[in-house]
Amino acid sequence: MFMKILVIGSGGREHAMVWKLARSERVEKIYAAPGNGGTAQGSEGSQTFEGSQVSGFAGSQGSFGNQGSAGGPEWENVDLFGRDPAEEEIQEALIRYVAKEGIDLTVVGPEAPLAAGIADRFRGAGLAVVGPGAAAARLESSKAYAKSFMEKYGVRTARYLAHSDPAEALAAVRTHFDSAPSAGKNAPAPPAPPPLVIKADGLAAGKGVVIAGDLRTAEETVAAFMRDGSLGGAGKNIVLEEFLQGPEVSVLAAVSAAPGRKGVILPFVSARDHKRRFDRDRGPNTGGMGAIAPAPGFTAALERDFEEAILAPTLRGMEAEGFDYRGFIFFGLLLQNGGCYLLEYNVRLGDPETQAVLPLMDSDFAELCAAIESGALADFHLAWKPGAVCAPVAVAAGYPGEYRRGDPIAFNEAAFAKTTALCFTAGAIRGAGGPEGSGLRTAGGRVLTVSAYGADGAEARARAYRALEAVRFEGMDYRRDIGEIS
Repeated sequence: MFMKILVIGSGGREHAMVWKLARSERVEKIYAAPGNGGTAQGSEGSQTFEGSQVSGFAGSQGSFGNQGSAGGPEWENVDLFGRDPAEEEIQEALIRYVAKEGIDLTVVGPEAPLAAGIADRFRGAGLAVVGPGAAAARLESSKAYAKSFMEKYGVRTARYLAHSDPAEALAAVRTHFDSAPSAGKNAPAPPAPPPLVIKADGLAAGKGVVIAGDLRTAEETVAAFMRDGSLGGAGKNIVLEEFLQGPEVSVLAAVSAAPGRKGVILPFVSARDHKRRFDRDRGPNTGGMGAIAPAPGFTAALERDFEEAILAPTLRGMEAEGFDYRGFIFFGLLLQNGGCYLLEYNVRLGDPETQAVLPLMDSDFAELCAAIESGALADFHLAWKPGAVCAPVAVAAGYPGEYRRGDPIAFNEAAFAKTTALCFTAGAIRGAGGPEGSGLRTAGGRVLTVSAYGADGAEARARAYRALEAVRFEGMDYRRDIGEIS
């Protein structure tokens, strides 16, 4: 059977998904809606820029190997939406398009359409889709709901309080920072209270978490989120969470659970995302400055602890709640005292973790998606290549604040090819290139991700940073330490 597949989304994650789907012998054609400059029209066997290893489609003859074959599936971007459409209009247009084109399977990349119920609409129309229903998507769209779910089903996580009233939230913040005991005369000063984690309840594009180390920062954050609307409706309610300290690990997984049916969660190889903007984890949080897979230090003992303390109770909760969850999940973990704590759920694949993890997958991604949707995931064998992938992200000047747009992106393809790396575009559109014209211009804050394979993390990092030296655009910047710190 040859499938037509639609991938919904426009980021580096979706480019990586399209790239991996294009390796399947079962796939006839791939559509990206709306896609980006790297998923523009082409074919697996094309030797144009969009078909070369620089855009991540033809792979390389080095460590990754050319997993595709000449004459493989074609792909194209689909823009049905016009200017500033409502979410309901987008979903209706996609449903009509899928039915008209005879598309066999739709895979939803980002969280916003999932929270808005796109998977429910597709299934209601009799269309096959990979993505959880809106009820299950609340595990990401509401931090307060997710924490209550964890508490209800015994998922190990940090202690928390949820607030919908700004005055009550500020009172709780002051109680936390005033909790240190008073020092007696000539006694040493008492230890400062630990930091407080403040999370916006709703979707905030990676900008809804602040670790407040002092009362002033905490008060300003609560006021900005709840009173001033700095995050729109996402910050109307907040979660105050116990601060845990330790390395973070991301575990992506495939999920197939439906009412009346025993569920399955199949975890992927681990990864570590680096969210702070600058080297050594300094600066503001971002959507992700790079990732490495597997995550350093995520031992077999920690994997077992994750499965027992987090994965298994999560699956029990999904079954008990009667979720229709046929899609992907992201477990954001923190390692402390020899165990795993769940920081958050995401109800889709992570970005940029996907760009590090999918190149290591030694299984057919299209077949995996089909198994998720059909309920056959329990019988799917998920295999992984040995080695590691390092995937730093190149960003535009000013990111994560106001950033430049419209700069041509230049590649030295010969130098890039020597690294055997792949490049997945995100904030890039088609347009005149530079001296070594890629045909792309910058259009977002996170412009592209370079993913390089190595026998271990050190070799993968070295190749990734050599590959980045072959990419240029005005104001381009990136972290130099992806994968080096724990």
